Amino acid sequence: MPVDPAQPVADDGVAPSPSRVAFDLRRLPWIRPLAADYMFDFDRVAPFFAGRPTDPAAWTAAIQRARQSARHRGEVADLVRSQQERRGAPAAALDAAQRLGDPGTVAILTGQQAGLFGGPLFTLFKALTAIKLAEQVSHDHGVTAVAVFWADGEDHDWNEVRSCTVLDEALVPRAVSLPARAAADHTPVAAVRLDASVERALDELDGALPSTEFKGPLLADLREIYAPHRSMADAFCRWMERVLGGRGLIVYDSSDPRTKPLVSSVFAHELSRPGQTSALASRAGSELVARGYHAQVQTPDSALALFHLDGERRPIRQVDGGFEIRGEPIAAAALARAAVERPAVFSPNVLLRPIVQDTLFPTVCYVAGPNELGYLGQLAAVYDHFGVPMPLIYPRASATIADAGGLRFLSRYAPPLEALQRQDESGLNDLLRSQIPGHVEEAFAGAAQAIDTRMAGLIEAIPALDPTLAGAAKTTLGRMRQEMDTLHGKMLQAAKRRDDTLRRQYNRTRAMIFPGGHAQERTIGFVSFLGRYGPALVDRLQQELPLVLGQHWVIAV
Repeated sequence: MPVDPAQPVADDGVAPSPSRVAFDLRRLPWIRPLAADYMFDFDRVAPFFAGRPTDPAAWTAAIQRARQSARHRGEVADLVRSQQERRGAPAAALDAAQRLGDPGTVAILTGQQAGLFGGPLFTLFKALTAIKLAEQVSHDHGVTAVAVFWADGEDHDWNEVRSCTVLDEALVPRAVSLPARAAADHTPVAAVRLDASVERALDELDGALPSTEFKGPLLADLREIYAPHRSMADAFCRWMERVLGGRGLIVYDSSDPRTKPLVSSVFAHELSRPGQTSALASRAGSELVARGYHAQVQTPDSALALFHLDGERRPIRQVDGGFEIRGEPIAAAALARAAVERPAVFSPNVLLRPIVQDTLFPTVCYVAGPNELGYLGQLAAVYDHFGVPMPLIYPRASATIADAGGLRFLSRYAPPLEALQRQDESGLNDLLRSQIPGHVEEAFAGAAQAIDTRMAGLIEAIPALDPTLAGAAKTTLGRMRQEMDTLHGKMLQAAKRRDDTLRRQYNRTRAMIFPGGHAQERTIGFVSFLGRYGPALVDRLQQELPLVLGQHWVIAV
């Protein structure tokens, strides 16, 4: 019997747990066809990726490719350790970085922009998925695998990282933000120094979070880490290490200029064949569109996949056989020399970042969000172009955090999860309708059917008496149907009044799972849940988040 994707599904091979319930991920409106087929019908998208993420043979091949590819292992390990020591990383993270230097070690990578107070909840899910995958690969394949988090501090879109939304005591979303910057400001996030405004943001966070035994220690940690004069990227890295470094997560600050010489060959290759990366990605995007998917990244074929860093992050453009930056011409030979002599002045764009990442690290798998799958699916030929082995792609865990009451509500009434996203009362009405005793609903339906049947006979017969009365009969039927609809609505209102408890449970669960009508994992910062549930939250998530594709988990903490 086919599974109804609107309903909760079985744990699909993982141990049952009273603390979670799973829903088919395809029911979530933000899951696009490419991500759905990647998880449920991989053969349809196989040409765009390096292998099926659930196939042990694909993992064996990826491990072999990563081990055989030449890299600056020792230098990368030393630089990562230097970052960690400066930040005071936990011992488990230091040990993991040390193992990076071993020739047989492989890495599970993931990453995210350096968002305020750690960013959205899915950032935590990404990191935990990478940690769990590294443990599983080590066990299943007898290799040393470490989890690496690529903290993207070179992005210059300040508005994407300056805010963090939390849930207050009443489960109302409250945004806490640092001041906006001018749209023309292209300063990389790593170069933005925090000032007194971060202290005001922390005060706002203190006022927004519910009062719990965990809030005080949490705010103390954040005030220590998000301190004035510290860079936004550095604070993010320190916070991720504070939360997950003890589990062996390696946090890598990608804005570190000392690592640029190790990838200068990538920059030089891009400059020597300008536009080739964009053209290859564009060609793959067109093929995806032809197959009914979408092209996540659309750039002109002539565009370079590099930015220039000089206080600000500016695109490098091709003009008349040469290049220009900020409208100023620059000779191709000068840029080629800079790639060798001053590689720190270059920054990869979204198409080149994976190549840089997998040149530095022995990556066997990248843990991606559903939107990232789109642009990664455009890069197979780009990896070949640079001679870098493409890793497997593993979709991150998708989940919502609830309390015990919310999970009981979902388990008992089994509403379609996506129905809770609607901010009107249609979902509640559907649920209440399902709770109306069967004989009442049957009697109502029978009465409505009887009216339709009797009136149909009358409408057919009455023209024999007077043809002009046919219209009046139809109008009468319309009014009767309207009255029946009104009566049915009153019946629902009576059910609502009778079961106010169900209404409260519904509204509270909806506010928790879809705050403001948006997905919790994409909207609410994970700091919100650390404040509500404390450090044990991470233990629970690591225990309860299975490495199973295609399911969205609601987990009670």
